[in-house]
Amino acid sequence: MSAMNSEDLACFVCVANTQSISRAALELGADQSTVSRQIARLEAALDTRLFHRSGRGVVLTEAGQTLIVYARQVAATLAEAREAIRASSAQGPAQLVIAAQPTIANTAFASIGTALKQRFPATRVRFVEGLASPVLAWLAAGEIDVALLYLPEQQGALKVDILLEEDLTLVTPTSWSHLGPTFPVRRLGEVPLILPSTGHGLRLLAESLAARTGTSLQLALECDASNTVSMRLVEDGCGATLLPFAAVADRVAQGRLHSARLVDPVVTRQVALATARNRTPVPELWDIMQTVRQSVRNIVMSGAWPGARLI
Repeated sequence: MSAMNSEDLACFVCVANTQSISRAALELGADQSTVSRQIARLEAALDTRLFHRSGRGVVLTEAGQTLIVYARQVAATLAEAREAIRASSAQGPAQLVIAAQPTIANTAFASIGTALKQRFPATRVRFVEGLASPVLAWLAAGEIDVALLYLPEQQGALKVDILLEEDLTLVTPTSWSHLGPTFPVRRLGEVPLILPSTGHGLRLLAESLAARTGTSLQLALECDASNTVSMRLVEDGCGATLLPFAAVADRVAQGRLHSARLVDPVVTRQVALATARNRTPVPELWDIMQTVRQSVRNIVMSGAWPGARLI
């Protein structure tokens, strides 16, 4: 005996309601032969006739009258299940964890948080800040769902959506203002730099720039702490550092730091929205990504992300 399935039961209910194979076929968007085969398959599974057939249509047999009660219950239960799943999905995930590198977090988290809470009020949103290496490790381990970070050279198992690019600047004490508004990359070796330790994205970028121009970096200090700590070290005259202008715009405006755009060539970094290829995505991920993208777009267009250009 073959097993019954929900599609055959739904077809049976439609035939019973319309009392006609041809009318049921029209309602189901199928041809009559397909409907007839489904009814025949259901009758074979139950080893009984479900309809009396005549030139005027079909009517339920006694067995069919018994089955129709259960078939309608099954149809109603499946409809409720679909609606429940649809409603649950529309509410988004129970929890969403988003990580970002410090400059990005400081600039974007408030706007993104507001937009996500409006779109998914039932979702518990958690923000995490970290440098590139731990953020990538968290993403690979499934400890976070989405990352906002400067695009790494090795993307590995990441799925990335590039959002914007921004110029990198040399950040110096205000007493170095004689350097002017721009600074040639070939002269980086002349400046004592405060940079993260080996392996961090900014350090790798600085070393790459030095190698390309045939210079060696002059390392004043290594700092794996936040950008705030690095900027305080620069303010205190311990050296200079490399940061996007958004990270230092407030302090430059307050006269606490000087910023010079790197040129010859202009050095840019791209900010991307990243997820892990090897992890099951959270519910409504596409909608979440679009919400974050639009939030970032709004920040840039409003001028609240200094030096950023949308891609």
